Amino acid sequence: MKIFLKILLTALAVILIASFLPGITVGENYLTAVVVAVVISLLNMFVRPLLIFFTLPATIVSFGLFLFVINAIIILLAGKIVNGFHVSGFFSAFVFSILLSLFRSYLFSLLDDKRE
Repeated sequence: MKIFLKILLTALAVILIASFLPGITVGENYLTAVVVAVVISLLNMFVRPLLIFFTLPATIVSFGLFLFVINAIIILLAGKIVNGFHVSGFFSAFVFSILLSLFRSYLFSLLDDKRE
């Protein structure tokens, strides 16, 4: 149940960020945003570890800052896979990935009930 809520929150974040960030467009319906959220989750699950492994020297030399580039590559891949989700370039994907990470971390922190 929690995974569906996380996907819906990610779709909400995609819609919000795409509404004010130039270079990112999401289709006319909300289903496109949900599909984008699912594709980004799957790419983060399967492709991101491979990219991190193959670019480990660059990640170490840049003290982990190269992970931002990997996140932008994931967004660009999602833009190629999902019809109705368009990313105009690398800089748009880079800014989108940073904002999406911030939104997701905030929204997911609202899900965690840490009652003691």
